[in-house]
Amino acid sequence: MINKVLSYTRKHMDTLSYGQDIPAQLLMRHGKRLSFSKAKQGLQTIFQGFFTCCCRTPGPTMREILLLCLLALCQAKPYQPINVMDILRNHDIMQQDAGEDDDDDDDNNFLFPSRSFPPFATPDPECPFACQCSLRVVQCSDLGLKSVPKNIPKDALMIDLQNNKITEIKENDFKDLKNLYALFLVNNKISKIHPKAFDKMKKLQLLYLSYNLLTQIPSNLPKNILELRIHDNKINKVQKEAFRGMRSLHVLEMSANPLANSGIELGAFDGMSTLYLRIAEARLSAVPKDLPSSITELHLDYNKIGKVEVEDFIRYRNLLRLGLGFNQIKFVENGSLASIPNIREIHLDNNKLRSVPAGLSSLKYLRVIYLHANNINSVGVNDFCPTGGNVKKAPYQGISLFANPVKYWEVQPATFRCVSGRRGVQLGNFRRRK
Repeated sequence: MINKVLSYTRKHMDTLSYGQDIPAQLLMRHGKRLSFSKAKQGLQTIFQGFFTCCCRTPGPTMREILLLCLLALCQAKPYQPINVMDILRNHDIMQQDAGEDDDDDDDNNFLFPSRSFPPFATPDPECPFACQCSLRVVQCSDLGLKSVPKNIPKDALMIDLQNNKITEIKENDFKDLKNLYALFLVNNKISKIHPKAFDKMKKLQLLYLSYNLLTQIPSNLPKNILELRIHDNKINKVQKEAFRGMRSLHVLEMSANPLANSGIELGAFDGMSTLYLRIAEARLSAVPKDLPSSITELHLDYNKIGKVEVEDFIRYRNLLRLGLGFNQIKFVENGSLASIPNIREIHLDNNKLRSVPAGLSSLKYLRVIYLHANNINSVGVNDFCPTGGNVKKAPYQGISLFANPVKYWEVQPATFRCVSGRRGVQLGNFRRRK
């Protein structure tokens, strides 16, 4: 029965999409399902948008079916293990040091000498007890380990220690691993990391510390890290120069930490060149003013931000995607969006806006704007599209306005003159009374 229900729902959920599935976005966060409490916040939004777009009146039976769908989709564990093989494929880790220290021309310099070579070699005799070691990948996940195992092969490129009970990272735990490229310590009980624990790891580029008990950013992180994931910890403070010298860091995921604006010290992000930054599901009451100026993608969803001020984005002129959904934003000051002229996508859904934010029509490259589930009661003919001689460089692919008290029959057709495609606008909720 559930399979039939899910199949039916997926089929009809397409009426809400315009290249990106809105209901799916309400239930997913970068590959992992949201908890039931988070997904429940989008329940009414999905009901309203679904029935509006399908032009149906929601009856008790259909409501029960959709509720079953949501329950089925949300029944997931709080942590979804990392697929090591996906990391191998996506980052081509096995070829990271190919060519280094090569003094001859034979084919055995590479980790994959020939296409007929078996995918997994004979287990390394130096492999830690109960772990699996093959092709310089050390897998020690789900073993109940309380500390980092000894005898890890010195030439290891990847170490998987997720889903254990490790409480502390000591100074010499990784001292001989000079070639390590990726380290996964996700879903342990780590509350302490020695300041010199990563000193020798000059080639480390992927460091995952999510789902632990850390209260602040570890000191002296490797400078060459490309991706740092430290979400779902207990971090309430980002100290000054916490990321000093980390100019290669492109992805920083810090969501689901009890971090407030007061916990971010001035200069905390100095010396970074981060492109993707996420501080969602935290305790922010305003857009942080001291984030890296290089960011192109900023996600601050599920916080307590009450308004957007003129100076909020002056520092972030390179922004392409901005996520401010599920906050408490009542208004966006006029001129606030002028500081991000190259923005492509804005999420302002599930807030308390009473009108369409001013300045959208001047954003020539904006293609997607989420405004559903607010308190917007009217839409002006020039709220989205430029007037006069101004030209929009790229047409809208999607404007979501459902779950707002907008009388859609009163909206002028010319309002969406710069929207591409008939399914580019989601608008509804009110039925015209006869």
